[in-house]
Amino acid sequence: MASAFENAKKQINDSAGFLSKEYPDKSRFKKAIELLKRPQRVLKKKISIRLDSGKTETFQAYRSQHNDARGPFKGGIRFHPNVSEDEIIAFSTWMSIKCAVVGIPYGGGKGGIIVDPSLLSESELERLCKKYAEFLTPYIGPWKDIPAPDVNTGEREMAWMLDSYEKKVGHHAPATFTGKPLELGGSQGRTEATGLGGFYVLASYSEVTRMIPVKTTIAVQGFGNVGYWFAKFATGVGYKAVAISDSSGGIYDSNGLNVEKLSQLKEKYGSFNKIPKTKDHELITNNELLALKVDVLVPAALENAIHERNVKDIKAKVILEMANGPTTPEADAILSSNEVDILPDVLCNAGGVTVSYFEWVQNLNGYSWTKEKVIKELKKIMDSSFEEIYQVVQQKKVSYRKAAYILAIKRIVNAMMLRGRL
Repeated sequence: MASAFENAKKQINDSAGFLSKEYPDKSRFKKAIELLKRPQRVLKKKISIRLDSGKTETFQAYRSQHNDARGPFKGGIRFHPNVSEDEIIAFSTWMSIKCAVVGIPYGGGKGGIIVDPSLLSESELERLCKKYAEFLTPYIGPWKDIPAPDVNTGEREMAWMLDSYEKKVGHHAPATFTGKPLELGGSQGRTEATGLGGFYVLASYSEVTRMIPVKTTIAVQGFGNVGYWFAKFATGVGYKAVAISDSSGGIYDSNGLNVEKLSQLKEKYGSFNKIPKTKDHELITNNELLALKVDVLVPAALENAIHERNVKDIKAKVILEMANGPTTPEADAILSSNEVDILPDVLCNAGGVTVSYFEWVQNLNGYSWTKEKVIKELKKIMDSSFEEIYQVVQQKKVSYRKAAYILAIKRIVNAMMLRGRL
């Protein structure tokens, strides 16, 4: 299986061909595409912290800054044993595309540390966060690079990093990090933003394809923050979620699942495979969930969930990508040839970065928005972004992913050309 960054580069190449005829200077356009396929800067450092035992442990840390032609770098920080330089660069590339898709003035960034945070105490984790922020300080800031939470990081970690950064620069700068606690300048509506954004895409797609919610079945792979909120909003207006899974496995009920009840059961038992069997539902594996005959399949867990070895099992008519890179390019090509609509990650999960953008705007202005305003503005951006992509799909007879990339690449390339970078 190709690496995440190879996949990202292939997606750029696949869409660039549709754009080249719009640029008279072919060599200049080609140079722009080559620049898009590599980050402007990759920061790497081994960070050492003192453990509670008194021993010292060292961790590999990264930050990729992909392209800032449209604005400062923006992207999350993940703490995970499987973090790699390739993955971090890929995600920073996708973030550049994502920000351009929804028209917010950022370029892509991504950070990470190779660590299993569950093996660290709270005080050890705080020391690691603060050391990482010290390492990043010369390269980040409200108009340089704005990190945010990602896998295994959240409000707490952003608060620690913000404090470390502000001590280094000597003044308050809340707009340097997003995804912060409300008390430190976080935004209302950030928690549910990614799932809600995906739901708005589903609603827009249903409208143009005349898909009726109460007659539409959904399977959601992944029941973290994103999967939970997406399923909650979708079932709230009548879509029928017949299967939902976490990393241990899934729950299936052809009559539809109660998302709130499922959330309570997961909290009580820890994982789906520990929930007692009942006549109301059956336990299934994640592979079985992907193969269900449903209208909409929602991969909301990890990258490369749908690949060339399991793509033949997919029976869904529509795939709505809530995870980053859940479909490999090879699987994408097969699904497209089977006339399966794939609503791409760079659109569907852009609600999170969009509300992060709102948080940044609020911090820069020293003014807080109400939750109602945040949700209203998010809907406006997600709806108009879907409409722009849909128009390209209709005009150029391309897939939703290609349409999204065509729009995004054009916006980034134009910004690079206007700046005279080529």
